Amino acid sequence: MKRVILFGAFDRHNAGDMLFAHVVARLLTQRAPAIEIVFAGLAQRDLRNSGGHAVAALAEVAARWRDEPVTVIHAGGELLTCDAWQAAIMLTEPGETQRCIARHGMRESERRAWARTKLGIDACAPYVIGHETFPHAASIVCNAVGGVKLESLAPAMHGEVLDKLRGADALAVRDAHTQTALRLAGIEARLIPDPVALIAALFDERIQAHANRGEVVAIQSALPQGYLAVQFSADFGDDATLARIARQLDRLAEVCGRGIVLFRAGAAPWHDDLAVYERTVRRMNCRTVKILASLNVWDICALIAKSEGYAGSSLHGRIIAMAYGLPRMNMRHAEAEAEAEAEAEAEADKQRAYASTWDQGNAGVELVEHLCDAMLEALKADRETLAQHAATLAQAYRQAFDDLTPRL
Repeated sequence: MKRVILFGAFDRHNAGDMLFAHVVARLLTQRAPAIEIVFAGLAQRDLRNSGGHAVAALAEVAARWRDEPVTVIHAGGELLTCDAWQAAIMLTEPGETQRCIARHGMRESERRAWARTKLGIDACAPYVIGHETFPHAASIVCNAVGGVKLESLAPAMHGEVLDKLRGADALAVRDAHTQTALRLAGIEARLIPDPVALIAALFDERIQAHANRGEVVAIQSALPQGYLAVQFSADFGDDATLARIARQLDRLAEVCGRGIVLFRAGAAPWHDDLAVYERTVRRMNCRTVKILASLNVWDICALIAKSEGYAGSSLHGRIIAMAYGLPRMNMRHAEAEAEAEAEAEAEADKQRAYASTWDQGNAGVELVEHLCDAMLEALKADRETLAQHAATLAQAYRQAFDDLTPRL
């Protein structure tokens, strides 16, 4: 029996990362039903109650199967630029995060030492692994990984990432910006869509089942005129920004005649916060606004699938909407405008990098102040054209994955 170590950041609550594991595992078992898949992250976690997986810690997995000819597959995501400190903080328990930042975050040496202790491995880029971790691996595959800020990494981390990628047996990235950055470093990578492009094609039956029960069906009943699925991360949570978002959502609901449903695409540290949404609702005049409390990734998919469109800061909120042929747009901070203008040529953030690679002609990443107008424009898109584009990306990813993993 072939053993596959499926590795990624699905050891914490982030919808995109958790869905990667489902997509890749389904494709693997379709081709080789008897294959054994080990889900591994940096920490041992059980996210099955949220629609994820029981995840083993990489240190333990490596110790157990280090000398076996396993296949290692990086499930996908913005792995190339996540440093050890960021990874460790995002794996802290609720209530622990701020204490850890205050205690260890002042000096780089302290951050590195604490992260090494917490993760059980010594790496600058712990979500990128190679033959140094599994020296007898039959194959190491980097599947649809991203790294739009690769050029700005510290030299030690930059060198580590490139060394590991050079040793990979197959390498594919999900955006043209990362592909160009690697090419300049002398590394060729295939360009493929994000794995979640296949979510509707592979899991629609499961998603529809979640749409017909629990909170999602209750929201549909409460908003018979339809709704827009809206999400934004906790770093939009200052009072001034929330006031701007509330005004934009009020106007959007009034003009398009739809309800607004706020949801969390991730609950790990530095992701989304229910309290931020509650503060937003208190600032709104719209009476047709709801909050999806569920953190089950299939409820999140169902909410988007049954919506009239998606607006938010999450890349995977956009990609789920793309998979269902729905209007979409991403938003960014007003205070980031100057930085965004300076980086416009490089498109150095993952939302813009992905949209410019795979979603040209549709709304991109707009300032909060333009949320309403951008979403209204997105809603004008031809649904048949959006559906055809979704099918094209799904097929492109499926074919690319088969090419990346021929030995299986």
